[in-house]
Amino acid sequence: MTDDNRTQKSPRNASRKIILLAGLAGIVAGAVAVYVMERPSGNIVASTNPSDQCAMKTDAAKKLDAVATGAVAAMRGADAPQSMSELAFTAPDGKPTRLSDFKGKTLLVNLWATWCLPCREEMPALDALETKKGGDDFQVVTINIDTGDDEKPKAFLSEIGVKSLQLYRDVSMGVFNDLKRKNLAFGLPVTVLVDKDGCQIAAMNGPADWSSDDAARFIDAAISGQ
Repeated sequence: MTDDNRTQKSPRNASRKIILLAGLAGIVAGAVAVYVMERPSGNIVASTNPSDQCAMKTDAAKKLDAVATGAVAAMRGADAPQSMSELAFTAPDGKPTRLSDFKGKTLLVNLWATWCLPCREEMPALDALETKKGGDDFQVVTINIDTGDDEKPKAFLSEIGVKSLQLYRDVSMGVFNDLKRKNLAFGLPVTVLVDKDGCQIAAMNGPADWSSDDAARFIDAAISGQ
């Protein structure tokens, strides 16, 4: 093949390559348009991201806020509900657990310590609430944040006559620090209402009479989703 022939065929080969690359680019662009960019009409699959799901619960939190009266008036509905699913602590048997393990239940999550005087007053009321309302659709989850072994918190619960509450623990105080970063915890006790999907829809700092009729109405509203 002469140099002249090579000169004549090179532009033709280059054109073929350009056409082939353009075709491949068109296929990729089409796939992106169909699978990534296109907004499907009709039924739309909801996001499975817990944060996205919780962000849509503002109205539910506002409705619940209106039910928080009397003894539980300090319980405020969340302006921006957040996912609590990843909060980690230990179960009564000492095994690691997360709030996501309670999915399907409405939870009243309470952080306490043996050195917290308001906690001493509040724990019997939380115990009464668990006795009255605890079951398949609701649970009071009290998380002790004392350092050390279980001996001191167990003695504390026995001393004040708690019978229905289980001893969940977090000796690292990780749960408290997580709630603090979320602007939900400023001291002890701190109580967070978590719905069946693991979303925080109300919270308060300080003790409350959870054995009261006001508390019962509030929890009933939370369970029913009103």
